[in-house]
Amino acid sequence: MPESSTLADHGLTAAPTGDPERPWRLSGNTYPHREAIKRCGGTWSRMAQAWHVADEGALKALAAALAGGATGLAEGAADFARPPGDAPGGAKPDAGHGAWGSKHYHGHRDRLRDRFLEAGQGALADYEALELLLFFTVRFRDTKPIAKDLIARFGGLGGVLAADPARYAEAVVPPNPKPEDTERYAQDLRFTQVLLKGMHDLFQRVLKEEIKTRPLLSSWTALIDYLHMAMQHEPAEHFRILFLDRKNILIKDEVQSRGTVDHTPLYPREVVKRALELAASAIIMVHNHPSGDPTPSKADVDMTAVVVDALKSVNITVHDHVIVGKNRHLSFRSQGLIA
Repeated sequence: MPESSTLADHGLTAAPTGDPERPWRLSGNTYPHREAIKRCGGTWSRMAQAWHVADEGALKALAAALAGGATGLAEGAADFARPPGDAPGGAKPDAGHGAWGSKHYHGHRDRLRDRFLEAGQGALADYEALELLLFFTVRFRDTKPIAKDLIARFGGLGGVLAADPARYAEAVVPPNPKPEDTERYAQDLRFTQVLLKGMHDLFQRVLKEEIKTRPLLSSWTALIDYLHMAMQHEPAEHFRILFLDRKNILIKDEVQSRGTVDHTPLYPREVVKRALELAASAIIMVHNHPSGDPTPSKADVDMTAVVVDALKSVNITVHDHVIVGKNRHLSFRSQGLIA
């Protein structure tokens, strides 16, 4: 039966029962797949404590559903509780990746979860915190080497979250995977991309909450934290403008332009036009230096002066121009570059 291998990959086994009313019985890790089984006509037998399906057509439909849509983060988490050595379909440990059943892997996930829950925030090293998250996206493999690889490649947790999601494949997908493992690794990668980029977005939203309803000039630390999260790991320069009302409360935060690794254009006329459209009373200019050094160039200083003059002509104030580097920033106002 061709669909048997697909069912086995998801921890399921179908066996004939000899009962014409319930000819096929499903066993194995049925819990995370119960909705898919029901959609394909499966019924739960309380007496047998098992799922039954009516015919091979239903089994084929179930296999197609499982192959076309992976279990997902919440359902996949149930797989992680499976005892060591009990991977779907009796899968053998992946060489070099500490899969189920290896001495290193045995019980490690439970121990790390327990340590996090007992000790709380700050108890784990950076790679362990990332490893813990990867439990929800990478199945049947040791996530410690993957977490360490991601941090080494991208320079830290912030770099991991800000990275191009396509690059996660460099750490999540082993080189030269076996054909039968290709789909599983693709699912691991997709879930990892969703989780890490989703977290990056959530962190930015949380930090932005700190600055949305308060005057920005009196919430400077919160603003700088937000700008670092949003910009310091960007591989190319980009320019954003924070448009403020007369009470210096944020109206709009917009990326105006994106450039290269060492240059991004900003057009004063467009800045003036947008500020007037939003009825802004002031702005804060921000751009990043991917090199990590926030020292302004002569072009940065000259361009800022042009924007200040253009906005002054329509009674709009430039409070500051902030350059974001790696774990550093520079304020034009604090350096006396804006009066």
